[in-house]
Amino acid sequence: MARPISSLCLLLLTLMYTLLSSHRISGAVSGADGRKEYIVYMGDKPLGDFSAAAAHTNLLQQVFGSYKRSFNGFVVKLTEEEMKQLEGMEGVVSIFPNGKKKLHTTRSWDFIGFTQQVNRTTIESDVIIGVLDTGIWPESDSFKDTGFGPPPTKWKGTCQGLSNFTCNNKIIGASYYRSDGAFSPEDLQTPRDSLGHGTHTASTAAGGVVSMASLSGFGLGTARGGVPSARIAVYKICWSDSCFDADILAAFDDAIADGVDIISLSVGDSTPKNYFADSIAIGAFHAMKNGILTSNSAGNDGPDFGSITNFSPWSLSVAASTIDRNFSTKVQLGDNKVYEGISINTFEPTGMYPLIYGGNAPNVTGGFTANTSRFCTKNSLNSNLVKGKIVLCEALSTGAGAFLAGAAGAVMADRGTKDSARPFPLPASYLGAADGSSIASYLSSTSNATASILKSTQVNDTLAPFVADFSSRGPNPATLDILKPDIAAPGVHILAAWPPISPISGVEGDSRSVQYNMQSGTSMACPHATAAAAYIKSFHPTWSPAAIKSALMTTALPMSAEKNQDAEFAYGTGQINPLKAVDPGLIYDADKIDYVNFLCGQGYTTQALQLVTGDNSVCSSTINATAWDLNYPSFALSSTTFESITGKFSRTVTNVGSAVSTYKATVTGAPTGLQIQVVPGTLSFTSVGQKLSFVLEVKGSVDNSIVSASLVWNDGVHQVRSPVVVFVVVIN
Repeated sequence: MARPISSLCLLLLTLMYTLLSSHRISGAVSGADGRKEYIVYMGDKPLGDFSAAAAHTNLLQQVFGSYKRSFNGFVVKLTEEEMKQLEGMEGVVSIFPNGKKKLHTTRSWDFIGFTQQVNRTTIESDVIIGVLDTGIWPESDSFKDTGFGPPPTKWKGTCQGLSNFTCNNKIIGASYYRSDGAFSPEDLQTPRDSLGHGTHTASTAAGGVVSMASLSGFGLGTARGGVPSARIAVYKICWSDSCFDADILAAFDDAIADGVDIISLSVGDSTPKNYFADSIAIGAFHAMKNGILTSNSAGNDGPDFGSITNFSPWSLSVAASTIDRNFSTKVQLGDNKVYEGISINTFEPTGMYPLIYGGNAPNVTGGFTANTSRFCTKNSLNSNLVKGKIVLCEALSTGAGAFLAGAAGAVMADRGTKDSARPFPLPASYLGAADGSSIASYLSSTSNATASILKSTQVNDTLAPFVADFSSRGPNPATLDILKPDIAAPGVHILAAWPPISPISGVEGDSRSVQYNMQSGTSMACPHATAAAAYIKSFHPTWSPAAIKSALMTTALPMSAEKNQDAEFAYGTGQINPLKAVDPGLIYDADKIDYVNFLCGQGYTTQALQLVTGDNSVCSSTINATAWDLNYPSFALSSTTFESITGKFSRTVTNVGSAVSTYKATVTGAPTGLQIQVVPGTLSFTSVGQKLSFVLEVKGSVDNSIVSASLVWNDGVHQVRSPVVVFVVVIN
């Protein structure tokens, strides 16, 4: 039962009184008074005949955005004093700043064994993927609607198009959000994408089949999304100056009410936040309540320990793994020595150019010194000294500094990992520190140093798959004993659709125009997992978000801890395997009640949870569940000591395989000194949908800070695998 509408109105009246009182004390209201934008999150949408927008706006004239279709809240400008007065008031779950979030791309589907010829259902065309991103380029060949019928009858969304943007039967909906109305001159005030990111992610998930696609000949082949028959609903939340929490929540509010089946969101924060102080976790929770799985990028702040920023247990957190494609770019010097780096260099070489060290060309009039110009950062180089020359730089960058200064090329060298190449706005190659030192020695040895940067060549990466260095790592910053990330998916050198008006390097002034571009990031991994989830949904339309997530996690291909020293904190349960995931045998299911019990154990109060859920959820000693009791498809146990480690996990599995089947438990890979016991060790099912429970107990000691084993339930047909991770946390 929802809280009474009258109490909500009372809250809003109280908020209005607080603001008016504060205004009388502080004087005139203006931006100069230190007001900032805050999101007031009030939980679930009240039942009954209630206009949230009218209530919010009429009572608080500072309100400039309401959430009303799927949950309740609004955006308001407040001083810090006003914000503190509102915190803790009855009816308010959380108040947090309207902060910025950042955007976290042929071969990839074949690499994971998901070929163009896989079995598909006719229901796939009824699956709607909601893509919250930078918009979309609707004219791309990847979004043609040839052969598509009208949108599914469940669709309730709209196409917020203008004269230069139209939807079709592939892109069935499009909206854009900017709560403060502060558009930059370069922003297109339509759902159209001018940045490229949204077009790329949407086509990776659900783009149609396009032959002979490439980036200037690189990656030549057939471009396609994982579910090419699925429909796309576009929610443009990101602009040239980032993605705001208020707009993210507004898009979630609409997407849930519009009737999407899966939400794909390749966006994340810079720092981790508590579950209900984070717009993505809040939106994903309400999506889960409505039967919608949210697929999130893990983040690009790796390989730092605990750098993951999307980690709510009700969403799918996706790490980025490599595919067997890399790019080599050679640098030839005037002394005929050749050094090999990486980049995606589409420029043809046009001879030898003078070579200069960035540290010898500081933009002194701009206030820069050699200490800055040696890194070739933007505006740090003297264009009179570097124009028409190749610049040696001591760090990886976007190449904008050298490009805008008029350089003919850039050679970047440092100790960074060389596992993902990128396009630059000028001929460039990224080398190791040792090669950079050798080139610097050559520069010092002659007054006529020259170099040439050759066009890249595509090479085979025999070590793939492994998790990219940039991919954010676990453990879960909010709940150590919920393993994150959940899974890994291809996110390096991904070819997908691109707006022809967007620079392929992302640097303004790069005039190359392409239909397809190659990108790397967990942003590119996320839509692979989104598509895999949509593929499962097309076979099992009634499965819950947790069931779909479980199927993906327990059927994932194991990855090598030798290639990834952070092991499961890098790749979760392993590499996605969509073909196997449609028939997982057993699933670890969970619903709203399970997550409520989990949140009780995390310290959330009954009052807060009733606001979030909109019902009579109660926290008590009997349901104050620990993270070990959440029915999660993986197991994580943190400890402050290497000795006397103990933990007991309760789980329930649902049979979705053969009606009559017997599964036996096997634990593999447990290190010496650690005992892992499963009781009972055998589960015998007599019907589909039957649920049986077991307990997994861990005890003993470990020698390393991270160790892991695997629990596998096997009926002779299905191998339902879950990692068991034990790690030691050092308390400062």
